[in-house]
Amino acid sequence: MKGTEIIGRINKSLNRAGLKLKKHSPEILIVAGVAGAVASAVMACKATTKVSGILERSKEHVDTIHGYLEKPDKKEEYTEEDSKKDLLIVYRNTAVNLGKLYAPSVLLGIASITCILASNNIIHKRNVALTSALTVAEQRYKDYRGRVVERFGQEVDHQLRYNIKAREIKETVIDENGEEKTVTKTVDVADPNTYSDYSRFFDEGCSGWEKDPEYNLMFLRAQQQYANDILRSRGHLFLNEVYDMLGIPRTKAGQVVGWVYDEDNAVGDNFVDFGIYDIYREKNRDFVNGYEPVILLDFNVDGNILELI
Repeated sequence: MKGTEIIGRINKSLNRAGLKLKKHSPEILIVAGVAGAVASAVMACKATTKVSGILERSKEHVDTIHGYLEKPDKKEEYTEEDSKKDLLIVYRNTAVNLGKLYAPSVLLGIASITCILASNNIIHKRNVALTSALTVAEQRYKDYRGRVVERFGQEVDHQLRYNIKAREIKETVIDENGEEKTVTKTVDVADPNTYSDYSRFFDEGCSGWEKDPEYNLMFLRAQQQYANDILRSRGHLFLNEVYDMLGIPRTKAGQVVGWVYDEDNAVGDNFVDFGIYDIYREKNRDFVNGYEPVILLDFNVDGNILELI
């Protein structure tokens, strides 16, 4: 029983080690490829130092053949045809020696390139698989939202998406007699944790931001319109391009995520929305009303547009 358990543990360890090796195989191959390429270059440099010796010996043999051919008393014994055969042998041997000299570095270089290409191929296959899985997940999510909108309407979909809940707040107002009194109001408030991973703050770190809230609102509206103009004219727009318009640092996801415009077969909203006029977010209302100079923008991207174009 103990022996079986030990064997089982060894098999598990080997399987786990194999899985880890497979997981990190692209990194291992790329490191091996780079190291092999460097080693190949070093070996080629060392081999080059020996080339002169091979060429000198070859030249000596060629000079000997030509010298022997030029001797008058050897013309009958050593013909021009014989010299051509000997020269051919010398040239062939020289080529073989040079080939042997550089063969290790060339073979190592080919193996290094093969490792790098294999690493790239593995990463490409994994990216394709991840992209396919993400596309399926996004499509299922869109289908689900479509069914919600179809059955309950756009308003319910919006409330469920952003976890909007009613909240009672107390507010001091002045009645018709000029007296202050406290009233209770019910407002819809969105959950702040429902912002997407692509949302970004528009604040003093952005190139277009100013201390004037009214100016910031006008700037964002103008940039949103400009983004929509590009989307309609070109048919697609990447999130990083919008980040550039607003002076927001680019992201890796922004290279593939964005919007697609198709008038006949829309895959998304068919327009760019920064989420400025989201009335369910208290901070957004404060920004639009000029009370707050900073706003968290939540972009309505369509997803990975490389799979949608």
